[in-house]
Amino acid sequence: MTDKTASDILRIAVAQLNPTVGDVAGNLAKAREARADAARQGADIVLFTELFLAGYPPEDLVLKPAFLKACERAAQDFAGDTADGGPGVIIGTPLKRKSGTHNSIIFADGGKILAERYKLDLPNYGEFDEKRVFQAGPEIQGPVNFRGVRLGIPICEDIWGDVGVCETLAESGAEILLVPNGSPYYRGKVDVRHQIVIRQVIECGLPIIYANQLGGQDELIFDGASFAIGADKTLAFQMSQFEETVNVTTWKRNRAAAGAQLGNGPDGWVCSEGPMSKIPEKEEADYRACMLGLRDYVNKNGFRNVVLGLSGGIDSAICAALAVDALGEERLRAVMMPYRYTSKDSLKDAEDCARALGCRYDIVPIFEPVEGFLHTLTQLFEGTKEGITEENLQSRARGTILMAISNKFGSMVVTTGNKSEMSVGYATLYGDMNGGFNPIKDLYKMQVYALARWRNTHVPPGALGPSGEVIPNNIIDKAPSAELRENQTDQDSLPPYPVLDDILECLVENEMGVDEIVARGHDRATVTRIEHLLYIAEYKRRQAAPGVKITKKNFGRDRRYPITNRFRDGG
Repeated sequence: MTDKTASDILRIAVAQLNPTVGDVAGNLAKAREARADAARQGADIVLFTELFLAGYPPEDLVLKPAFLKACERAAQDFAGDTADGGPGVIIGTPLKRKSGTHNSIIFADGGKILAERYKLDLPNYGEFDEKRVFQAGPEIQGPVNFRGVRLGIPICEDIWGDVGVCETLAESGAEILLVPNGSPYYRGKVDVRHQIVIRQVIECGLPIIYANQLGGQDELIFDGASFAIGADKTLAFQMSQFEETVNVTTWKRNRAAAGAQLGNGPDGWVCSEGPMSKIPEKEEADYRACMLGLRDYVNKNGFRNVVLGLSGGIDSAICAALAVDALGEERLRAVMMPYRYTSKDSLKDAEDCARALGCRYDIVPIFEPVEGFLHTLTQLFEGTKEGITEENLQSRARGTILMAISNKFGSMVVTTGNKSEMSVGYATLYGDMNGGFNPIKDLYKMQVYALARWRNTHVPPGALGPSGEVIPNNIIDKAPSAELRENQTDQDSLPPYPVLDDILECLVENEMGVDEIVARGHDRATVTRIEHLLYIAEYKRRQAAPGVKITKKNFGRDRRYPITNRFRDGG
């Protein structure tokens, strides 16, 4: 490579990959494969994402010395690979140093680690808890020199806050900023990231490349969608969302003209070649996030297949569609568990749904176990009225059967409660709440309906399921019901779902007061009742399966309310 090529053209590969937390050897192998791919594409340097070798977020694994040693060995081994004269690398790893344990990157070229950089701004809000396990870098460190080009390397949150890292790097002579990130998905997050980077570009006058992790990690979904904003504040390239890929982007030094235009010294860098992928919107994005989250949770935890109760209702139907799309029809067993209150429509709808999806479908009646429980409890319950206790025995019998199938065949139980139900406790502990993972846990009921309608007319990229109507329209059109008593509907116990969802979004996502919600047109008694149900259901949510985070404030990672809580908003 000539000096002119090295200094005037820079081919930067962005490795948007799916690491697994704790799989240091597997993540290193994935990094090596990506570097070889980038080398074939003519890359000069490969930018990996935040804490890639550890997987992100590693949480308390960082407190284990053996884990830190394994990560550092992997970083040193990977640095050694660059002795082959191929691409240099920037890759994230935890590093224990005299100044503390840091969320770090190593910069390596020519077979050596040439520099380390430590994250300065440790996020400690929402799903992030980095101050628990990391220490902030002691100071802002300057750019690194890569083959004649000065690269600034802030790490994720360093560009989200107001600590001035980007501006300081520019003042220190950086020419391009390369930012490794572990930024989880929520609806509309891509636009938020773009605006954050544009703000920093305005401050520092430099192009910024934003590399983001891909994949599911417990509740968090990392959606990729890596991109760059040029010094002129326009989108320089946009990588795909929800897809693993290594893209090589070409940057050219635009001499005096760029400097005069940008007011940034004699030189400026412009992206001349890179992808410009379309980012999915609304229902497609949410559906693909749920699909990716379920797939990675099942596969990364080593489950061969999954099982769920298919009731003929909308929630289990959308979960079945997600399971087939994520894993394939042969890895889902759907089980209908009818009782005396199960309608003929539900039996037909469940069978039609399973047939449309092509998955295995079993019918396991629960009359005998439920009647057995009732008989066993007859003497104890003598003199009491039949009610919710007896209804819940049906749900708990179903939960026990699903867990028995799980134990016998090694299948993970997919649980199917939506956010509306989980908010107000309209779910049965040790019954329909049984399960290992819930792909729709952070979707309100009306969002579930919207995703079902979307899926019936679209097949998302990477889906393994069939095209066409996979959720029978009758399931979408009929009134939702738990079918635990004669002629029961959800609206016997809850407000209409459009009303309920709006109240819940006000209370959960927006932390609005009762008076504010009433001012939106809601009945005060209804609002205060829903607020009360939201608070008293906290103990149930603490025992619920993890599930995909879709909104800005999911239960568990984001919203952390006490179980014992007497506060009520009196208005």
